[in-house]
Amino acid sequence: MNHCGTRQLETNRLILREFAKEDAAAMYRNWASDESVTRYLTWPAHASQQVSQSVIEDWINSYTDKSYYQWAIVPKDNRDEPIGSISVVHMEENASVVEVGYCIGKAWWHKGITPEALAAVMDYLFDTVGAERIEAKHDPRNPNSGKVMKKCRMKYEGTLHNSDRNNQGICDACRYALEKSQRRQSPASAVQPL
Repeated sequence: MNHCGTRQLETNRLILREFAKEDAAAMYRNWASDESVTRYLTWPAHASQQVSQSVIEDWINSYTDKSYYQWAIVPKDNRDEPIGSISVVHMEENASVVEVGYCIGKAWWHKGITPEALAAVMDYLFDTVGAERIEAKHDPRNPNSGKVMKKCRMKYEGTLHNSDRNNQGICDACRYALEKSQRRQSPASAVQPL
């Protein structure tokens, strides 16, 4: 793959950019402190803004690695206010496979924002980085996360039982993927309605 790092991406409504130290308050306020957001994630809700600050500092330090991908999801109408994050959470370099994960504040659920961000990241990973396959997974008790994947034309490939762990404990994992060859010359950004 041709690793290029976390470049700024733009959609109709969003800027996807690197996190900055100044984003800690918004991260804590908008999503990281909310247990309803982190319920099916692998990291616990942040107990303080200092936890968010520490996490962001780790991310910033990782941006020097061109194979590191971690974006702040920021609405264009409020460019100083990240509302979520999207990142590559796992990579199989030899097979050109990446797994993507995302989370967004509850106030922005069901507005089409997460599929819009995911579609832009998928386009970047396919077209610029050279990924051949993009994967994602979700706990079946969190079907809305799967709807995001379907809207970006990812295909359901099956459920692996008792194969993962999140804040609810050992859980099943519904697996989705899209291969570069399956795009049919239509970009992932052509988000599909359900």
